[in-house]
Amino acid sequence: MIILGIDPGSVVCGFGVIKAEGSVLTPIEYGAIQVKRQTTSFPQRLTEIHNRLCAVIERTQPDACALEAVFYSKNVRSIVQLSQARGVAMLACAQHTLEPVEYTPMQVKRSVTGRGAAGKAQVSAMVRAILQIEEQPLLFDATDALAVAICHAVNNGQPPQPVAKQARKSSRKAWAEFVKSSKP
Repeated sequence: MIILGIDPGSVVCGFGVIKAEGSVLTPIEYGAIQVKRQTTSFPQRLTEIHNRLCAVIERTQPDACALEAVFYSKNVRSIVQLSQARGVAMLACAQHTLEPVEYTPMQVKRSVTGRGAAGKAQVSAMVRAILQIEEQPLLFDATDALAVAICHAVNNGQPPQPVAKQARKSSRKAWAEFVKSSKP
């Protein structure tokens, strides 16, 4: 299965495409769509994000799509613009018959690192380790998108349900076993 992960943003939109064959995850393509804030109007930025995401989808032909859900922000304008960028990403997917599954940042971090409060550097290191990417530094937007795709693969396309504290330990063991079995 080929999975597209998207970390939406109105200035930088990360994307990552992986191939999942059982417990083996392989990167296909990843990067960040960066649009110019100062010289481009907001509608033009949304258009560029849409067009470039469509190009990624057409190049890679994913079977599934996963998207990071909106998180709380103190700045109302930022959250509105992020929501609009997410809508554009969803539209690009829908136009290619993909229905994105949404994951919260905590679900993504927990799926990739075993810890929902992991920092960006820890997520990036785990993504590089899981996908055996030697490139460093890797843009956080790209690693975040790859993490979303990994989360989708690890959870078999279903957002994980909230986990009680006692159950978290067993999920960490399951994750450790998954990582161990993924090594060549």
